[in-house]
Amino acid sequence: MHTTDIHGALFSHDFIENGPARGALSRVYAFVCREREKHPNTSVLLDCGDVLQGQPTAYYYNFVDTRSPHLIAEVMNHMKYDALCIGNHDLEMGHAVYDRFVAQCHFPVLAANLVSEQTGKPYFSPYTVLERDGVRIAVLGLVTSAIPHWVPKEQWRGIAVQDMVKAAELWVRHIREQEQPDLVVGLFHSGWSGGVVTEDFCENVSACIAREVDGLDVICYGHDHQKHIEVITNRYGHKVSCVGLWSLATSVSVIDVSLYYEEGKLQRKKIHARIQNVMYETGDLVYEFERKYADASTQIAAYVNQRIGSFDHAISSQDAYFGSSAFMDLIHDMQLKITGADVSFAAPLTFDAVLPKGDIYIRDMFHLYKYENMVCVLAMRGREIQNILEMSYALWTDRMLEPGDHIMKMAPLLDHGKRLGFANLAFNFDSAAGIRYTVDVTRAEGERVTVEELTDGRPFDPDTVYRVVTNSYRAYGGGELFTRGAGLSHEELQSRILYTSEKDIRYHFIEYIRNKGRICAEAMGHWRFVPEAWALEACRRDRQILFGTKESKGNETNCGNDS
Repeated sequence: MHTTDIHGALFSHDFIENGPARGALSRVYAFVCREREKHPNTSVLLDCGDVLQGQPTAYYYNFVDTRSPHLIAEVMNHMKYDALCIGNHDLEMGHAVYDRFVAQCHFPVLAANLVSEQTGKPYFSPYTVLERDGVRIAVLGLVTSAIPHWVPKEQWRGIAVQDMVKAAELWVRHIREQEQPDLVVGLFHSGWSGGVVTEDFCENVSACIAREVDGLDVICYGHDHQKHIEVITNRYGHKVSCVGLWSLATSVSVIDVSLYYEEGKLQRKKIHARIQNVMYETGDLVYEFERKYADASTQIAAYVNQRIGSFDHAISSQDAYFGSSAFMDLIHDMQLKITGADVSFAAPLTFDAVLPKGDIYIRDMFHLYKYENMVCVLAMRGREIQNILEMSYALWTDRMLEPGDHIMKMAPLLDHGKRLGFANLAFNFDSAAGIRYTVDVTRAEGERVTVEELTDGRPFDPDTVYRVVTNSYRAYGGGELFTRGAGLSHEELQSRILYTSEKDIRYHFIEYIRNKGRICAEAMGHWRFVPEAWALEACRRDRQILFGTKESKGNETNCGNDS
């Protein structure tokens, strides 16, 4: 059995929504217990990583209570996991978090392609060999090679990240020769295929490894949060059973393996995979699990339910796609205020989130900012800033040739192709603040953005170097806006970084709102789509298609002079 991309979803209570959770390890536990009763001597439980980021269950033990045993390690020990492959979001938490977590796990944490820069040996365990009823099962862990392009070097200092495919070839051969296993399982934190592909790395290579690397029998993978089962016949003529899963502990893969021996020699293997939905698991085992960790759950709830301020009106991430918005401009304002930068870049990280009117709690900050990114300041020339915006709006908007055209770049992606959704990932739809600009949606890609001036009245010059604030994912090349968009190599981009915060952005938001007390978030009105006669109507139409509403709940702006 395998799980993946748990993202801190331990309990049937969602601490961000303050209501029922879709998935939970408590439900996975109930299912796994029943399977182990059926197969008491031959069960294996694995996880593909990204456990240390997401729900406040992870955040609280990562950064708030750092003295107690890490709750996620305790839970996975209790569930008797046999191995875990580290994920990119686990590494994003930094050495202090994942080194502590790994030390507390009673099972091996794997990643064969992460090696010590000092010794050249794997920083984590490369693989483990399990024995079940006399059968030797080798489990090889590998993580996406995209880490150097997404995660600040300080978070993985002392580690070199090797290419996944090359590492798979090396270690599968080693395992076959040295361990003589009956079964070889790949435990990969890398999606099926696609994702970000550059000259330097490919994000999702599980399908590639299945086709190109001989010697694997099963690949359990994660990272892309997609449910998928496929049997690949590799280029050597051997079959590989591959399984990927949804995220947030909503499902478990179940892979039944039958091994046939004659005179003690393995003759053939029969492998069948299925995916079990566990979202509706109930019963004594679920309740027993959650009672066991009731004290920890109470502590987390007390933390996230702390009031930090109040909002004069609701704000919605929906508005971020259609113009200058209170939701995005609150993020921009915070980034500019705490760094003194000239220009801020940010994107909506949650597709459709509302921060309500009235009291605001720490849990609401997980809606405002989903990830534990750091604050980064870089030196960027004016033309690079404009080119970043050109790439962002090319991902985000279509070219309108007549008034009835779509303004958003959409494709039939929702409800199994029955509904239109954004054609590209919305967390790469960066807008900027600190400058005034327009986006002409009747122009071709690369010619849409006109920057008029800085918002303080200074002229905007293509050759002037400005201080630009953004998150660490973007500053280290995530989404390629600051590399391909700005025309910078990854190495050049790293040389532009002037400052990286010690604390994550969510921490800074909590302090920002606490200090202000009362927030009246308003759109700055510093950028807009033109021509407005076309754009306004097109935005109304496309909002209806994307969200089923013509305007969001968070659009009232009526702030007093003391806001």
